[in-house]
Amino acid sequence: MEIGIDSFAASPINLGISNAQALGELLERITLADQVGLDVFGIGEHYRKEFLDSAPAIILAAAASRTKRIILTSAVTVLSAADPVRVFQNFSTLDLISNGRAEIVAGRGSFTESYPLFGLNLNDYDALFTEKLDLLLKIRDNEIISWSGKFRPPLYNQAIYPRPLQTKLPIWLGVGGTPASFVRAGKLGLPLMVAVIGGETHRFRPLIDMYRQAWEKAGHAPQQWKVGLHSLGYVANSKEEAISDYYPGYAEMFTKIGKERGYPPVTRERFDAQNGELGALLIDDPEAVAAKILRHSESLGGISRFTFQMDAGLSHQKLMKSIELIGTKVSPLVKKEKLTA
Repeated sequence: MEIGIDSFAASPINLGISNAQALGELLERITLADQVGLDVFGIGEHYRKEFLDSAPAIILAAAASRTKRIILTSAVTVLSAADPVRVFQNFSTLDLISNGRAEIVAGRGSFTESYPLFGLNLNDYDALFTEKLDLLLKIRDNEIISWSGKFRPPLYNQAIYPRPLQTKLPIWLGVGGTPASFVRAGKLGLPLMVAVIGGETHRFRPLIDMYRQAWEKAGHAPQQWKVGLHSLGYVANSKEEAISDYYPGYAEMFTKIGKERGYPPVTRERFDAQNGELGALLIDDPEAVAAKILRHSESLGGISRFTFQMDAGLSHQKLMKSIELIGTKVSPLVKKEKLTA
């Protein structure tokens, strides 16, 4: 199982530092993740004041020059609001810079600011994504293409460059809880990245089973599917320390988001339930977090990748320490158990 980190490049609104320093520290964290043996680092894509990740490929390219082996991916690319040609060119270039370490997780995103920003109609939410994913995959698989659709000018015998170093640039489908999205990933034969940021993780098993069934029905190679899990997590030396560090920023962030979406404020009781044995949160010491990752994997029928999302108002020093613990303790524990299972 691959273990990694996803970051939304949180803006340091309450930390008393500049955006430039925050991005510099993010690059230090990616460098450390590479040094301590983590497998993957992802950068999200948002168009809000709280985040600095509206151009993830640029951040990842900067990270590529500082790292040697870690996979560099989006988390996720908001494909509905993007031009698939430019997405492919950006990540193909990243693949060349990183010597073959680039990946894309394509999704629709959970925020909607990109629609008015780029002159798009939110009513076209799914149609935009369906069409643009089709084009991105055709570009990935063919150097020269002819294509036409509703939302973009057609392409006639058009060559798309540069091509990546990898023979086939990996493209995952990022999903939330929509059944049709799981089925789509299976039909297309794409790796699946499931974002579970609340509730009980094992309840996603029926949706993942739908993905695997659609995969096999479409005739893709048996047992070649890949399932990744993205969840909120943070590791410290003890459970008490982890919760003390993580909860204040978590409560502030999700209370604000909840207010926008009509959800009740975060409570400590609800947080503790989410951080319990079956809940989606992984806020604990290394041994407990490793055990929970393995439980989640078993309950979902086996996962290929797990990524921690830690943006919750934490200082750079605390995030660095957590990344070190994940790389030196959590990841070895998970992989040792997987090898002996």
